[in-house]
Amino acid sequence: MTTETAALFRSDGKPVRALVVDDEPAISELVSMALRYEKFDVRTASTGRAAVTAAKEFDPDVIVLDIMLPDFDGLEVMRKIRETEGDVPVLFLTAKDAVADRVVGLTAGGDDYVTKPFSVEELVARVRGLVRRTAQATESFEDPTITVGDLTLNEETYEVFRGGQRVELTATEFELLRYLMRNPKRVLSKSQILDRVWSYDFGGRSSIVEIYISYLRKKIDTLGPALIHTVRGVGYVLRPAE
Repeated sequence: MTTETAALFRSDGKPVRALVVDDEPAISELVSMALRYEKFDVRTASTGRAAVTAAKEFDPDVIVLDIMLPDFDGLEVMRKIRETEGDVPVLFLTAKDAVADRVVGLTAGGDDYVTKPFSVEELVARVRGLVRRTAQATESFEDPTITVGDLTLNEETYEVFRGGQRVELTATEFELLRYLMRNPKRVLSKSQILDRVWSYDFGGRSSIVEIYISYLRKKIDTLGPALIHTVRGVGYVLRPAE
């Protein structure tokens, strides 16, 4: 079903917890089986209300969430869950393939999306990528603090400050900013960013990089002189303000 890969575990050594939310039993079962094969602890829900309740009881590390549900949509489910459970990574499942629908999901705070019909291998790879990025943020490093100008990022505490003001980021935004800050003054192409931050072939859909760069600009560059710059036709670079 999936390629042979090393199992992922929580920092306490227990299996990663995944909540799968879909009202189609066949899809829910397929995704659950694939994640259990990866040694995940999986719980399922078929409605938005059941998903919110399960999230509170189960405390998932990642959520696979169908946008179209019988009671209220996946975007509302995510908002309700994050009100109490924090920024748990969310991968949206959707039958809608329009760019506008993808942007809505990402703008609402989703970390990734897969359109139906999907490849099980691709879905698993994306879920693993989300879990790895979240876990990396809590790993210990010799020197956990990265500083570029008045911007600081702590890889151990998952905290970001600019000019002493705290900046709240999602797991994907944090990983993107960390990559930029680990390569200050270096122009990074969209393909380099996709490979490093998303950890899989995104099928050339580099628009996701543009979307997340815009997220960071709204949170980082609004607090002072611009740090994130576009090099037309090449990519992006983070430079300390002069």
